[in-house]
Amino acid sequence: MSTITTMFSHATSTVSAKLTGIMPTSKTSKIAKMMVLMLAFAIAIPMQVQAAEFITEAIDMLGIVIIAIGGGLGIWGIVNLLEGYGNDNPGAKSQGIKQLMAGGGLILIGIFVPDALAGLF
Repeated sequence: MSTITTMFSHATSTVSAKLTGIMPTSKTSKIAKMMVLMLAFAIAIPMQVQAAEFITEAIDMLGIVIIAIGGGLGIWGIVNLLEGYGNDNPGAKSQGIKQLMAGGGLILIGIFVPDALAGLF
């Protein structure tokens, strides 16, 4: 709350300093400037809260999508791996193990990276 008060007082003094030469400095104009700034902050602060909620939700959804892609790639790798063992095909076995490991890596990224991103924002 003190940060908002500090920002408000700084913005008020900045606007007052810039508008001194342009507008008359009567008490009414100062009150009008204060009211305009209060209105601007009253509109801007809830928008920042909504933006923060949106970013948090987007990061959570990003994690879910990455985990889903990793799971699909892992399943595809298991299928290729089993196909390689069934047909005694070393190329399919190699492809399957690579896909399985890549899918596992994506799942780990989907679990740990969104938490780090949420802490960053």
